[in-house]
Amino acid sequence: MGKTYAAIDDKISDWINEQHIFFVGTAPLSGDGLVNVSPKGHDTLRVLDEHTLAFLDYGGSGIETIAHLRENRRIVIMLCAMAGPPKIYRFHGDGEVITPVDEAFDELACQFDRSALGIRAIIKVNVTRISDSCGFGVPFYDYQGERPTSPNYIRVNGAEKIRAYLKDENARSLDGLTGLSPAEADAYQGPTSGD
Repeated sequence: MGKTYAAIDDKISDWINEQHIFFVGTAPLSGDGLVNVSPKGHDTLRVLDEHTLAFLDYGGSGIETIAHLRENRRIVIMLCAMAGPPKIYRFHGDGEVITPVDEAFDELACQFDRSALGIRAIIKVNVTRISDSCGFGVPFYDYQGERPTSPNYIRVNGAEKIRAYLKDENARSLDGLTGLSPAEADAYQGPTSGD
């Protein structure tokens, strides 16, 4: 039987930090809209305090998470143990999109290693419900390392080409919801090790 928790305590925080992948779920308000679930890696999830999570959004082919949050702020982050004892945690909450043009950006950005990945946005989640479940059905997987594809793509293409892509491809979600503004696309920050 699953349990709920009042806060992200040290035990839960330590467990989160041991995981190599997490999943983000969002949906538009429309019943005909497309639900989105995104896998995330590259050590991009942070516990800010006992009721707040944040993850670095370094860009991708779509803009669903950002568009859904801008419409309704609903989000769930799920992690499941791929090794060791079985366990699943879900963190439901209220998500906020923070881009490099926002005042709160610099304070949050320092929470992340920015040497290899750029930043399209940071997603900050006010966690309103924490629950676990058994995870008995999750198979074992061996962690072999992070894929170099995203850092290589970012390095080879450079920030200007990525900004142009974001402006063209990330303005609207699949359902036509608002994604990035042109100013937010232009504010994309490349890795700190080079642009």
